[in-house]
Amino acid sequence: MMLLYNKQKRNQNSKGNRFLVSINVLGSAGPIRFVVKEDETVANVMVYALKSYTRERRLPVLGSDIHDFVLYSPYSAAEALKPWEMIGVTGSRNFILCKKPETGEVGESKSSTPLVTNRKTSGSWKAWLNKSLALMIPSH
Repeated sequence: MMLLYNKQKRNQNSKGNRFLVSINVLGSAGPIRFVVKEDETVANVMVYALKSYTRERRLPVLGSDIHDFVLYSPYSAAEALKPWEMIGVTGSRNFILCKKPETGEVGESKSSTPLVTNRKTSGSWKAWLNKSLALMIPSH
């Protein structure tokens, strides 16, 4: 009887592969690591990452609204992952979470300084991403 119970329990746990993800938050000291299912959506992974970030009292303080953030994969760094995509489809286990850039309206009376700042910010995260990717590629 106990043997049958253990087999059923193993079969329930084997539904859906799990893997360890590592999410680097732009501006934070180190990555957040946790286990997710392959069929988990990107939005759910972002929610869990933000909760873990807050629980660990990391700096800078980010907030918890996932609509203010984007998740990038090193394989498609030019384009953010869609929130409804499955995390396992990306083929990556390492991700970068950063705030969405603020966009200025054309008809606004503000100066163009925020747009210049956004360009500098996006350039710095791209440089950081390229540097990080270079470190992950083996030299031989």
